[in-house]
Amino acid sequence: MKKLFLLLLGAFCSLPIQAARPRLVVQLVVGSMRAEDLDRYAVHFGEGGFRRLAEGGVRYAEARYDCQQTTTPVSLATLTTGALPSTHGVIGSRWQDYTDNRTVWLTDGRQGPGPYHLIAPTLGEALLQHAPGSRCATVAVEPESAVVMGGRTEEVYWLDAKHCGWTTSYHYAPEVPEWIARSNRERYNLSFVADAWRTLYDRSSYRNTRHWDIVVTGQPEKNRAGAGPGRLTLADDYERLLYTPAGNTAVLAFAKQLIVQNRLGADAEPDLLNICLDTSRRIVEAYGPESVEAEDMFYRLDRDLDDFLTFLFAQVGQDEVLVVLTSDHGTSPSYDLAATAADRFNARQFEVIVNGFMNVRYGAGDWVTDYNENCIWLNHNLIYERGLNLAEVQNEVAIFAMQFGGVSHALAATAMRTSYFGSGYARRLQNSFYPRRSGDVVLNLMPGWIEERDRCSSSSGSMYGYDTEVPLLFYGAGIAPQRVRRRVDMTSVAPTVARLLEISEPAASEGDPLEEIAE
Repeated sequence: MKKLFLLLLGAFCSLPIQAARPRLVVQLVVGSMRAEDLDRYAVHFGEGGFRRLAEGGVRYAEARYDCQQTTTPVSLATLTTGALPSTHGVIGSRWQDYTDNRTVWLTDGRQGPGPYHLIAPTLGEALLQHAPGSRCATVAVEPESAVVMGGRTEEVYWLDAKHCGWTTSYHYAPEVPEWIARSNRERYNLSFVADAWRTLYDRSSYRNTRHWDIVVTGQPEKNRAGAGPGRLTLADDYERLLYTPAGNTAVLAFAKQLIVQNRLGADAEPDLLNICLDTSRRIVEAYGPESVEAEDMFYRLDRDLDDFLTFLFAQVGQDEVLVVLTSDHGTSPSYDLAATAADRFNARQFEVIVNGFMNVRYGAGDWVTDYNENCIWLNHNLIYERGLNLAEVQNEVAIFAMQFGGVSHALAATAMRTSYFGSGYARRLQNSFYPRRSGDVVLNLMPGWIEERDRCSSSSGSMYGYDTEVPLLFYGAGIAPQRVRRRVDMTSVAPTVARLLEISEPAASEGDPLEEIAE
């Protein structure tokens, strides 16, 4: 009888434990973190940060964004709406209005940054709609990240570039709460800024060897011994928060204050806290994923994460909190500043040459109205005035674009509007295409190629694994440890969390809830 009981107990314990409805969901987005980084830097991770989440929860080892336009606003919109760009409509930070050739910025409006051009509702909006009494708060360094994650909720905060305090726009509130204003007056965020960025551990123990000559507060403007591939001068306090680990520390410290001041997770009605760590992305972009700076940033973030999670679980209770950790995208391999920029795509030069081609082909005119994030916008008014066929012009430009070094694919908008691509590169381009906003021709660059920009050693915005594959961890709320190796689409995150919160998923959601957690 005792043996039978033990067998039954063992069988019961082997069953997956389904998550309970959490009182607080914390969505943590680590900018430009590749899926492999969890293992690559594990040697210096402590027990309470990344390792706690990866080993104590459900880890999806093959999570990815199934689209080509893997830039931050696009991916954040996918994460929070559960939809692809072809549905949620965020195709970049800006696009052209075909009616008047006016540039439209995603979050710009009369009342400051806001969700004026967001189409699909976010998870936070769904929570507030279906669970009266719930709260949703969002924090990021950059306003665009905060607005896209928060959507049309009430508490959305970001870092003021001028004063380095926490702010919002009049769209959300006429002013910040007094406790935030007091913190701003005390210049609390600047307490995290160090005079110099020195590695946490002995340099010889780091996997990365590439390093930069960084000039921060208190450092002289002169070359130092052992300088790396280039010099990066951080001119003011905002840049010192944006391009050093201090920015991540400041965001997580503010998130702790939000939990306390807003009493998040304090009652039966579930709450949501969105946290976007833009500093991680800025550091990886500026210094490159192979840099000592990027590696050291992850080690410092691991310590900050340990501190934040310890506080979070003490404040609310581990079984009452669901933590979802992921990234907006990975990042490309970096290039050597001392070498020729053979893998750099000069967007401005490309735009001028395409316009010159059209001048020869169709006569003089301002044919190209903009090029941005792999999209070419053409002057529709001029095309119609000249009596040209729009589809034919788009196709000719797409064919011409394929002659440029670094361009691997070019598809005309007409082709994506009138055809269905079920597989391959064209499917991912189509998944990123929103007819009312996307360009007339959409490009994809060859592996390793990125657009040439200032302070950019590495970037995202391609369909390749280094950009699309990201970490995805679910921890807390009664979830049993598990490592899942099947491929998972990032559109599944929002509907999975919605099911755990026992609310309807965001209206435009296309993903399926993850069965290991939400079935």
